[in-house]
Amino acid sequence: MDYFNLPSNTVVQRVVPKNSFDSFTNSKQKEMFTKDIAKIVWSNSLSAGTINLQGKEIQEIQIFTIELKEQKEIKVVLDIIDKAIPYHIIFVVEFKDWIYFSTSSKHPSPLNDAKSVIDWTYTTPWFKKTDNKYVISLKKSIDNVFYEFCQQLSLRKNKSVKNIADLSAYNSKLYTLTKEIERLKKSIASCQQFNKKVEMNLLLKELENELNSL
Repeated sequence: MDYFNLPSNTVVQRVVPKNSFDSFTNSKQKEMFTKDIAKIVWSNSLSAGTINLQGKEIQEIQIFTIELKEQKEIKVVLDIIDKAIPYHIIFVVEFKDWIYFSTSSKHPSPLNDAKSVIDWTYTTPWFKKTDNKYVISLKKSIDNVFYEFCQQLSLRKNKSVKNIADLSAYNSKLYTLTKEIERLKKSIASCQQFNKKVEMNLLLKELENELNSL
């Protein structure tokens, strides 16, 4: 199923054998591919040759559709595929009538050009296939195509962020602050020392102000 109404010349529709990633997995991870994945399909390829757009940082975007045997998160599997393939990938993860999208900004490993380092992963919640509101807009450049898609999956919208590197750094900062605030609130709730509690509440206020300013 084409969720993005992409041009016909972007269509690949090629099954990717699950054992293609064996060299990137340990025994436990290899079992995940067998146990959790029904099928991996290379669905579309977005490149200068298929959508007539160029890119500076990103040359191609591949779309992979992954059919699951049961409804569950498969971040470990997606990370393995992402690190093994140098191009940026938009994953469509399916289980019956449900799907979610996931994609990562990444860069080549300084130690091994054949592997990628993931900077930040953007993921939607599970939703009904018929309720898809996400779009891939083929405008300006391949860099912009990827950036605009990631903006839709971002933790929070920020119009001042103009490129994928800054967007990923922004999301990472949001996530780190949110988790630190959650951790601090739990510590405050369990703390019995008044002075310590006051100190932590002051820090909490600082972190909340910083989060609100982002």
